[in-house]
Amino acid sequence: MGSALLALSIFCFFSKFAQDEQQWRHRLTFNSVAHMINMMSKTACLFVVIACLLSFPISVGQIPLLQMDNHRLVAEQFEQHYNAGDYEAIFAEFGSTMQYALPMSEATSFFSGLKNQYGKIVGRELVRRVDATAFYRTRCEQGVFTLTITAGADGKIIGLYVRPFVEVEMPKMDRTKTDLILPFYGEWTLVWGGNTPEQNYHATAHPSQRHAVDFVIKDERGRSYQTSGESNEDFYAFGKELIAPCKGEIVLVVDGIKDNKPGVMNPFFPTGNTVILKTDNLEYLVFAHFKQHSIKVTQGQKVEQGDLLGLCGNSGNSSEAHLHFHVQNVEDMNIATGVKSYFAEIVVNGEMRKNYQPVQSDRVENRPVP
Repeated sequence: MGSALLALSIFCFFSKFAQDEQQWRHRLTFNSVAHMINMMSKTACLFVVIACLLSFPISVGQIPLLQMDNHRLVAEQFEQHYNAGDYEAIFAEFGSTMQYALPMSEATSFFSGLKNQYGKIVGRELVRRVDATAFYRTRCEQGVFTLTITAGADGKIIGLYVRPFVEVEMPKMDRTKTDLILPFYGEWTLVWGGNTPEQNYHATAHPSQRHAVDFVIKDERGRSYQTSGESNEDFYAFGKELIAPCKGEIVLVVDGIKDNKPGVMNPFFPTGNTVILKTDNLEYLVFAHFKQHSIKVTQGQKVEQGDLLGLCGNSGNSSEAHLHFHVQNVEDMNIATGVKSYFAEIVVNGEMRKNYQPVQSDRVENRPVP
């Protein structure tokens, strides 16, 4: 099977999942199972897809419930068993869904064919991670492939994807180049912001969010709501206008997601009602948690600095009305890397600051118009 191209696709979708204390319980429905084996020339590569498409939340308003570090141990064990030719041990590391999808005999056939094609693994490099899924550049004796592993909360393999490695050049950005204003009127406070985990929990979250900030409006008592905080309308930020920090093109609009009751989050749609704006410098500005049906722009629309985008809300993975804002280097949040957000000229804690990156607890507003 050394030169064969084996493509096995198994698509698993959630029909339901619910939270039970700290654990997620899942029911899976198999929509299709397709087996395709094609004999190719000797130069053909071996390829396998086992895709368990599990909708785990990418958290914007809180840290995900799943253990994010399982992939390291799982990948190490996979490499050890693979190099030893102990494919039965790899199969034992599969979750029950994986074992059903790829029986022991087929798993053995695939891994032995992969090893004949590439040889033993001699090194791995973590390219990126999306929640519980890790992507490794895997160097072998006779080539390089991408190993993608999704680990469940119990440490079992629930998703596996192997394909020839292709080097992809991603735009490298450290900070914004575009002159930005703050995306709102009046004074707002950063609940999270900065580049360290102490200042900003986003720093250790998804790579696209590593420099994200969360803005709320607080009063002189330091509270973000007027009375009891039991309704969205009680929060100062709810319904406030959100504006474009610069000119650009709207490349994504998501609307129609209901606003949450305060304290209750919606991990099914993490960013909630969302707008992404592309700048002339190819920076992608992400605005999350808009109020339902409040977005005033459309995909493909060109906007100018200060144009109304929509109203602040409490949709998605959000516990109260606030604006989640971050900048990333490409449009697709799944593969993007976060970019530090600098604002051209703003008031910070009562003082004028130029070319400034706000951090946690800063009170910020735009420079007053002369």
